[in-house]
Amino acid sequence: MNESPVTYTHPSVLEGIEAGADWADPVMDPAEIDWDERLKRAVIPFGVVGGRPVNPRESTGIRYGRNEFGHWGEALMADALVTVTYCGTRHLLMIERGDGHGWAVPGGHVEPGEAALYAAVRELYEETGLTAWARGATVREMPPRYVPDPRSSDEAWAVTVPVHIDLGDRDAAPAVLGGDDARRAEWVPAAAFGQLADALDYRYGGRVFAAHEEMLREFLGAAATSGQEGRP
Repeated sequence: MNESPVTYTHPSVLEGIEAGADWADPVMDPAEIDWDERLKRAVIPFGVVGGRPVNPRESTGIRYGRNEFGHWGEALMADALVTVTYCGTRHLLMIERGDGHGWAVPGGHVEPGEAALYAAVRELYEETGLTAWARGATVREMPPRYVPDPRSSDEAWAVTVPVHIDLGDRDAAPAVLGGDDARRAEWVPAAAFGQLADALDYRYGGRVFAAHEEMLREFLGAAATSGQEGRP
């Protein structure tokens, strides 16, 4: 027996539409959208079938609707991957998300007309209080990528532009404080992804945000053995 396709849009999106929020498309039927214009702006190409956008990378289990995203189709994000080395170990700046989805790197939506690099720097400051243009820092914009965000649907999904900000070797990490959508911000040991995940679990009982796991595995490199990584 075939099950009916799942249709779902989170109540927060519907509330945003009712309130006239600019982060949510007001139309409930995606066929009313000018897809030619949006396809031109898309960072990762996707198809439109019968006026409905199609997730370019995965089937999420929610066939119709937007799940937790406000806009139909691609939602462009920018994420700041901020590293610093002290006490002989590379650390990565992580925030605990306020929505309960775990620990992520600072980041968020790219505003219309905003460059991804500046969006990452803006979100970094808003969520941690850290300024990217510290003396000696190197900033590198990385290629855009699809992220398997748990808030996605088959018709609304996330693409991010990672921006690596390396603060180099220091005697201590800069002070950070969670703000905006972040409950807290912390420097977490990250010689490899395994050490990062273990440290989040050991210190905070936390886990890596599902959308960022693959990105961070690639960024940090293959996980070393626990003996090489050391205790979190």
